Amino acid sequence: MAGRVAGKVAIVTGAASGLGRGIALALAAEGARVAVVDLNEAGAKETVEAVARDGGEAGVWRADISDKTRIDQVVAEVVSRWGSVHILVNNAGLDKVGPFVQSPEADWDLILRVNLKGPIVCTRAVLDVMTKQSYGKIVNIASDAGRVGSTGEAVYSAAKGGIIAFTKTIAREVARHRINVNCICPGPSDTPLFAEVAAGNPKLAESLKRVIPFGRLGTPEDLAPAVVFFASDESGFVTGQTLSVSGGLTMV
Repeated sequence: MAGRVAGKVAIVTGAASGLGRGIALALAAEGARVAVVDLNEAGAKETVEAVARDGGEAGVWRADISDKTRIDQVVAEVVSRWGSVHILVNNAGLDKVGPFVQSPEADWDLILRVNLKGPIVCTRAVLDVMTKQSYGKIVNIASDAGRVGSTGEAVYSAAKGGIIAFTKTIAREVARHRINVNCICPGPSDTPLFAEVAAGNPKLAESLKRVIPFGRLGTPEDLAPAVVFFASDESGFVTGQTLSVSGGLTMV
């Protein structure tokens, strides 16, 4: 299949639904074979079926991204099946919204484990392969909350800010191996995660639309082209960068 990432092997975490599914479909449409990594195995299978319907190739790996042993195994299995890993998209994440002073420690631990430790684990798992082949594209999905903060999302914002900093540091460390590491910050997006977060506040979506210059929430189709750019050789001289895809909600 021809395309901007033709012949490449991509791992996309959190690709069972929402932004991750959109990313997986876009990479597959551009010629990549896609490893769909998610705890939601049923949703991951639906993503793989959608890829197949479009003529692409994908496979399912059920995994907790913060479990280093399991993620190392996933990477080894992907390499065994398809020969390498060229692209990693660290997309999986979760959130629990509410005033910080009312949030339990268990929520802090969960948010930090998934949103910060998870991408760190996955990045480490692919770096040996990418270093050996002197080629790799790592795209971290953070959030505008990590750039400017977000009321009710203190620990989530901290984790996403950490991902932005992690992106810059890893980009510096691995540039000599021709590995590009970049970060994308979505704004509020119409996804199952947003629906779950907003369930207790039905007016949240409308209030956000009023402050987003484009007047709507983002979609997976808005984010995916930016990921494809960073995953392709079009971004060969771009590394350590953070791009907001938020309809102008933030301009930093």
